[in-house]
Amino acid sequence: MTVGLPSEVVWTWVAAFGLIIGSFLNVCIYRLPREQSLVWSRSRCPQCRALIAWYDNIPLVSYAVLRGRCRNCAHPISRRYPLIEVLSAVAAVGVLRWFGLTAVGLVYLVFVWALIVVSVIDLDFQIIPDEVSVGGLIVGVVVSLAVPQLHGTTHLLVALKRSVLGALVGGGVLYGTGVLGGLVFRKEAMGGGDVKLLAMAGSILGWKLVTLTFFLAPVLAVIPGVVVLVTKRSHIIPYGPFLSLALVVSMFVGEQVLRLTGLEESARLLWSFYGWGVR
Repeated sequence: MTVGLPSEVVWTWVAAFGLIIGSFLNVCIYRLPREQSLVWSRSRCPQCRALIAWYDNIPLVSYAVLRGRCRNCAHPISRRYPLIEVLSAVAAVGVLRWFGLTAVGLVYLVFVWALIVVSVIDLDFQIIPDEVSVGGLIVGVVVSLAVPQLHGTTHLLVALKRSVLGALVGGGVLYGTGVLGGLVFRKEAMGGGDVKLLAMAGSILGWKLVTLTFFLAPVLAVIPGVVVLVTKRSHIIPYGPFLSLALVVSMFVGEQVLRLTGLEESARLLWSFYGWGVR
């Protein structure tokens, strides 16, 4: 539901905060797959390993001042860094304008930031770190108790039940697809990281939206999959970015899509058939 806009000053601060978080997301993207500490080591140039001073680490500004090059060795700095910072700021403004400056809006924003991290890491390394997926699953269940409005209720136990059910449905539907695909194609059809990612998402968004995501993600992946098949002769593409994009779409407009298409009742009947008895 769209809410009224606070003053432009507030949104400027929100965007600025998003840029700062984007700088931290870049740290996560670089260090998590390399199993480096996010806290105890200072940022270094990946090329010359020189320490990066605080004034060279200001989001967007430092990149512009340095003209996209390391101050010490003049090696080009990846354009990804400012792009992630801008994407983080856009996410901050977009999510909080749509869902409001509320606890639910803040949870959704952190969720989107986590999806940015896993998407880029999956593109680079074809892995989804457990620190984000499994850690996010635990946090999602706990946060559902703290903010039961995430699941359309004010009752803690109801929110807990819906969070756990969402995690089971999200992880279960992908796991079942992977098992079936393995039997048919005689090889792994779905990575474990994708299963854990959708379980994490289900703990926050609930079973209906992760079910919609399950059907939407393959549609988003079709064209890139064909391109990879033609250009690289490979059937393998990182699925995390498409799951993430489908999750964001579902988070914003999933409820409306389910109502307009009647898919909500179809999904309810599907899970009832398997004995879930969801509500």
